[in-house]
Amino acid sequence: MRTIGLFAVGGLIGLVVDAGISQALVSFGHWNAYVARIVSFLAAATVTWWWNRRHTFAGRSSGRKAHAELLHWLALMSVGAVVNYGIFAACLMAFPALHRWPAVAVAAGSAVAALVNFSTARGLLFRHPKATR
Repeated sequence: MRTIGLFAVGGLIGLVVDAGISQALVSFGHWNAYVARIVSFLAAATVTWWWNRRHTFAGRSSGRKAHAELLHWLALMSVGAVVNYGIFAACLMAFPALHRWPAVAVAAGSAVAALVNFSTARGLLFRHPKATR
């Protein structure tokens, strides 16, 4: 339960980063919502990797150096990102007003993708307990 709770905290932090950057790029930079979402996802995925490495899966190891682990994390989170982006795009298509408020569509996609992301992170990347010294 503790692991799921910490993963959820990391997810909320990632959601704030993702939605915040996406909304800022659209509102202040006048970016296209679909393009802004790619940039915001990469930033959010990096933040959630750091959080989960330090807190959620602190007692587990990927067996990789930090840079390789980050790349593996990004690859695994891309599975959830496809789900996330699909829901995000569907929301934008169904509700055109959300093009001005992409943070709402980001949240909808993130909620569903969280289940996929936890499964891949725990089952594929941080699957080994850390060796005790």
